[in-house]
Amino acid sequence: MRHHGIHHVTAIAGPARRNLAFYTQVLGLRLVKKTVNFDDPGTYHLYFGDGLGQPGTILTFFPWEHVAPGRAGVGTTQETAFRVPEAAIGYWAHRFLEKGVAHGAVEKRFGQTVLTFKDPDGTSLALVGIPNADDASAWAGGGIPAEYAIQGFEGVTLLVEDAAQTGAILTDVFGFRETGRDGSLIRYTSDAAMGGTVDVRSAKGFLPGRMGGGSVHHIAFRAEDDAAQAEMVKRLAENHGIKTTEQRDRNYFRSVYFREPGGILFEIATDIPGFAVDEDIDALGHELKLPAFLESRRSELEAKLPELA
Repeated sequence: MRHHGIHHVTAIAGPARRNLAFYTQVLGLRLVKKTVNFDDPGTYHLYFGDGLGQPGTILTFFPWEHVAPGRAGVGTTQETAFRVPEAAIGYWAHRFLEKGVAHGAVEKRFGQTVLTFKDPDGTSLALVGIPNADDASAWAGGGIPAEYAIQGFEGVTLLVEDAAQTGAILTDVFGFRETGRDGSLIRYTSDAAMGGTVDVRSAKGFLPGRMGGGSVHHIAFRAEDDAAQAEMVKRLAENHGIKTTEQRDRNYFRSVYFREPGGILFEIATDIPGFAVDEDIDALGHELKLPAFLESRRSELEAKLPELA
């Protein structure tokens, strides 16, 4: 179980065209899948990731044209961090200046070089420099030289009232382990190559967060298959008294959902069947893909969804 890390992170955005342009043209990520929100099919669900669409690299968005802005606070994801080669941080700082991307000064956390920034909706993001990082699956088709390209997730930072309760879920259910402390920040890591870091910050007495544009909606953790997922569900119930939803088929993975003790929505998503189940790897993200139960509404939905080009 130690190798399990983050499968994907799903956030809320404003206009879909602006969201697509930022993540593909500014950050150089690959549009891995263009589909709809299965629970609200009048809006897109856009998936961005590496060249192969691997778990641990996928940041997804529900873009609503006129969404109200969210508010950071307790019970929310404070930051989502990507991995880049250590030598790429200077390149990205220059690129953010050139592109007018709001960003902070380069800083150090747990000995790592970190460059924070925000997307057009105010989503809090960061690039973490990884020494000697080399990932052939990093997407080089987005205009970013391969030696500087984003490789996938480093991890996330959660803001909760009680870090210990959240940490118990991370360690017992998802196989993370505590590896460091820095003030109110506790670091948990797994052996996953991508998405293997979760920082938990205790913030007693802070205002609760509010979902909206720029907010992370949920964080999905990896399960190799249905059996691994079922074992995690069992641990949640028996060791923590937490029940999940029934399993839901999301076409590219199968999911269950629950609120961890700090109030953040967690998902357990299977690695299988993957994003190439309905498109060749070379053609990922090219066409609007719908689940079978929505195919009869394709013409209606295509007319309702905003143009992306």
